[in-house]
Amino acid sequence: MSGAARRVSDDEPLYVISVAAEMAGMHPQTLRQYDRLGLVSPRRTGGGGRRYSLRDVEQLREVQRLSQEEGVNLVGIKRILELEAEVEHLRAQLEALLERARQSEYLPAPAFGGTTLAIYRSRP
Repeated sequence: MSGAARRVSDDEPLYVISVAAEMAGMHPQTLRQYDRLGLVSPRRTGGGGRRYSLRDVEQLREVQRLSQEEGVNLVGIKRILELEAEVEHLRAQLEALLERARQSEYLPAPAFGGTTLAIYRSRP
């Protein structure tokens, strides 16, 4: 290794379950339960060991907050996380469409019946 620092992605699976549990302030068995329920899905090593990313640890903290501070049950938390992921996906799609519209000479506009109208921009 050259000694040069490299930027680590928040999604890179770095932490074994004991370290992730300590970072999140939980017991490792709680992390296993959350994995079984699909609340947090760490990546797996070739041997099946769990590896958690910083994003996974943040999600664990959010699950704990929703459960302890907001009183939401685990089924409700799972639904909340699914809806948040869907909103994030839709935001990314909208951003991509807006960028395409900015670069195009026409704006796509939804119409009745699932079709799309092309509204051409006037040139200054």
